Order: sequence, then structure tokens, then C-alpha cells
Amino acid sequence: MSVDRFDGGPRSVIVVGAGIVGLSTAWFLQERGVEVTVVDRTGIAAGASAGNAGWIAPALTLPLNKPAVLRYAMKSLFDSTRALHIPMTADVGRAAFLLRFAAQCRNSSWKRAVRGNAPLNEEALEAFDVLTDNGVDVPVTNSPITALFRTERDAERLLHELRQLEEFGGADVSVTALSGPALRDQVPLASPAIGAGLNIHGQRFVDPERFVRALGRAVVARGARFRMMEVTDVLPARRGGIAVYSRRRPRLIADAAVIATGAWLPVLTSRRLNTRVQAGRGYSFTVPVDRPIPAPIYLPDIRVACTPLQGALRVAGTMEFRRPDAPIVPERVDAIIASTRPLLDGVRWDERSDVWVGPRPVASDSRPLIGEVAQDIYVAGGHGMWGLTQGPVTGRLLTEQITTGKQSEVLREFDPMR
Repeated sequence: MSVDRFDGGPRSVIVVGAGIVGLSTAWFLQERGVEVTVVDRTGIAAGASAGNAGWIAPALTLPLNKPAVLRYAMKSLFDSTRALHIPMTADVGRAAFLLRFAAQCRNSSWKRAVRGNAPLNEEALEAFDVLTDNGVDVPVTNSPITALFRTERDAERLLHELRQLEEFGGADVSVTALSGPALRDQVPLASPAIGAGLNIHGQRFVDPERFVRALGRAVVARGARFRMMEVTDVLPARRGGIAVYSRRRPRLIADAAVIATGAWLPVLTSRRLNTRVQAGRGYSFTVPVDRPIPAPIYLPDIRVACTPLQGALRVAGTMEFRRPDAPIVPERVDAIIASTRPLLDGVRWDERSDVWVGPRPVASDSRPLIGEVAQDIYVAGGHGMWGLTQGPVTGRLLTEQITTGKQSEVLREFDPMR
């Protein structure tokens, strides 16, 4: 039986994955009149979409594959307290990822990732506006992100990276240097150890779980079906269309399917892709503070992000290459606190709550995978730490490819078959 199409595009699509990327894709598909079914093994916002720092920060989407990161990673093999941690355990898949990642830790590869990301970053805020102007009713706060440093010399390193982002990515990054009373006014929690700051303007932040859940409700309200099931495979159906299989539930069939399962992307795509994806787990927790904080804080030297959330402070950090569903490692939380405590005053560290770990999908060449991997089967993932920032624009651009059959110039750098 053949599958009828209108305008050459699919009439129905199954989206596997109910995080920010999958739900954004579902939303924009609905805008094109496509019937959508969203499938997830645990529910909406259950993965990295829930406990991250909540930054919508195009100016800080710096790719991970810098040569300096590789040097830092080698040291982390022997120190579990470092911000980037690679456990010394036998794991063939992780070893293969690390070898490919190491090969991509070159200035040329980093610049290519910066250039590739530039169009996504340029359209990221507008894509959020489309969602919030059309039914995703969650506050999104416009705010600078303030990076804090011990010395002005330390601040110069981030300034250098931001200048490179402008040079190679065509970005327009507005930065104001802070010191003295202006720094204390902007960040009342800064300890005496902090001597310099940079206000990175034009960014936003949001409660990420609240936003993604609201997006999920909007997708369902617009007619999508939601199915809780663990998908085992996505394959062409014998009589046309694409079949999505589960061990315990009947298969689902649609004209096309999108795999947007975050750090679990390799489960369904490893035999189709050359680019490796590895779970880079991040931790977060919430702490009460003695003084209100008006805007997010970034501590680049220890790779920690802090975000005001419901009168408290969400503290997020670390990159831990481990199985995506491995349990929380308490020592990693202790390491975040130990490195952050000297830099912030008025934080009640011992009263922390909502300790969370979530896996972020890191691509071995620091470029997301967005596009078609087989006839009518698409992939969207591998954004690393920037899934929230780039999720809505990814959904919009992928929808254009799915419904028109044409790969845009922007998506060529992210072709999953590279």
C-alpha cells in the first residue's frame, strides 16, 4: 500500500524523544499541518531538559573541542574532582568516542564548529520568541550573564574566546567589563576572591523543566498524541512509511520519524552514523542564598553555571563521561561545592536540595547531528551543553527539511551522515 503525501511532504511523523529538541520539532511540524505522535520512554523533560542551568545563551555556545580541553581531559584521568571527568573504567564505546574527540581537538576543527553553529545561534532567540508568542506560556527572562574571575588576566582568556566567536562565527557579542562597586552591585554574592567580571549582554534564562513541560502541553493541546514506550528500533515498514518498534507495545507507523533521544541517540542510530555521540553528564542542585541574585553567574575557570530560580540559586557544573543512566556520584557534587565555595559568599551550601544528574549528548566533532539518516528517518541531537539554546531553532530548521525534502545550507554542516 502506498502512502499518500501532500506537497511531497509527510502527513504524519513520529518524534522519538520528549526533550527540548524533540518537542520543538513536533511543534514546528504541527505548524506545517503534520500529524504528530511523540514517544518517550519516561516522559516529558525527563532527561537533560530538566535540571540544566536554563541558559539561552547564544554568545556562550563555545564548542568543546579546543586543544586546551584535550590537555585538561588528560589530567582529569587521574583526578575525579576536576570539572571534566573521564572515569578509568573499561568501556569500548566511550574509548572510541574519546579517540575521535581527541582527533577533533584541533584549532581548525574548533573554528569549523564555531562557523557551523553561527546560523543556529543567530536564529536561536527568534525561535524561542515564536514558541512563547504562540502558546508556550512560561516566563523567559532577558538578562546578561556575568562571568566572574579572580583577576583581570583571567577574564582576558574568556574575552579572547568571545572575540574568536565574533571573528570566526560572525557573531556580535556585547561585553562590559566590571570591577569594584559595579561588580558588587551586579553580583552581590561575589566573594572578596573575585576581582573582575564580564557582563555578556543579550542573553536569557528560564526554568528549563517548566519551559519544556509547557512546550509539551502546547504540543498535546495542538493535537499531538503522546505515547510512553521504550523504542527498540526505527525501520521502514513493509507496506510503506516508517515503523517504530517497542518490546512491550504494538509498533507505531507514520510517514516519517525523528529520533531525538539526547544522550541515548546511539541506541537507535549507532549502526547508521559515523560520528560518535557520548553522554556528557552534568550535575545540578539548588541552594538558598542570603542575598537576592538578579542574573545568572558564570565561573569559567571552574566551569560552573549559577542561575536564579524561585528565590534560590541553581548551581550546575561538570562534564562527566559515563553511562547516561548511571547513578549520581556524590563526590562530583562535593567537587562542585569545593571549587565554588571560595568564590561566592552568602550561599548556604549545606542546605542544598534537588540534587540532579542528567546526560547531555556530546558529538565527537562538537557539531550537532541534524538531518536524514535513511529515507524518511531523521536525527536531531548531539548539541552537548547547548541543547536548550539551540533546541527550538533545530526543530524549525529540521521541519523545513522534512516537509520540503530539501536540506538547507545551514544544516549541511550538521549532516548526520558526515
